[in-house]
Amino acid sequence: MTLDQVAKHAGVSTATVSRVLNNAASVRVTTRKRVLEAVRELKYYPNIHAKALAGARSRTLGMIVSNLKNPYFLDIFGSLEAIADRNGYEVVVESTGYSTERLVESVHSMLGRSLLGLSVIVSEMDDSLIEELTQGNLPIVFHDVGRATPNAIHITVDWEKPMQKTVEYLYSLGHRRMAFIGHHESLASLHARRTAFLTTMDTYSRDVEFATEADVDGPEGGRQATRRLLATGFRPTAILCVNDFMALGVLRELHDRHIRVPEEVSVTGFDNINLSEFTNPPLTTVNIPRERIGRMVFEALVPRSDHAAMNREIIVHPDLVIRDSTAVAVA
Repeated sequence: MTLDQVAKHAGVSTATVSRVLNNAASVRVTTRKRVLEAVRELKYYPNIHAKALAGARSRTLGMIVSNLKNPYFLDIFGSLEAIADRNGYEVVVESTGYSTERLVESVHSMLGRSLLGLSVIVSEMDDSLIEELTQGNLPIVFHDVGRATPNAIHITVDWEKPMQKTVEYLYSLGHRRMAFIGHHESLASLHARRTAFLTTMDTYSRDVEFATEADVDGPEGGRQATRRLLATGFRPTAILCVNDFMALGVLRELHDRHIRVPEEVSVTGFDNINLSEFTNPPLTTVNIPRERIGRMVFEALVPRSDHAAMNREIIVHPDLVIRDSTAVAVA
């Protein structure tokens, strides 16, 4: 497959195809979309390092994440990069902003590189993209989305049980008015946490009140969601956040309103990012071992032998970490 064939299929010039593949800003959105569709249909992946690396084994690992601003994804990348550097490898990373369209572009961009393997650490996914990645020979690591295949390992987190355990813990402290704050609720791992919250609420339906809110991923999203929640008149004694990143904004909004944590409202997060133990008060959260996940990614993509087993499902079981942001409910 050649650049000329892609250009002919998309009905554009070869120069336009080249600009799209190099992410030039001068290409119209509709044209970019048409070219990327042609690239995908024709399975054209220009290897930008092929000549330089002819006959050599690549020492570059690729990683695609949903939000590099979120410390959860940043920590996994940092863990992979650190172990890769110690062993003489490099890591290239792209962030999708939770956009499926951007994910497709990022995958195709990565496939155009000379990679030893690719890790896809995202919450969003396109089913046809999974098929495309798993039909090739490139070693792949999926995190949450995707599945195990002969060339892919699937690392998934048990999102539901820790959220259920968090609700049960708060209920044991006497909390009967709880709220859940999330983001991108249609995405699988985020939806699972919200569903676990609602399901557990249902088991306590006789004596609990609850509400949910959502906004963008990040402290500002947590802050805005808290504002809308309180504007409804609902007064929770506990707020459970889909992740620690949003919990930072929840804590700030409560502080600005002179609502004391945990004396008046308990707050919990999810992920146990490094910042969570330095908030005021330190955040009760769920620990996901990001450093271990980064290490598992490296070990999968840089096997000790050519016969290392792919086609594996790895389930991570997080633990509840109790800190000072939760306490007995005050009626």
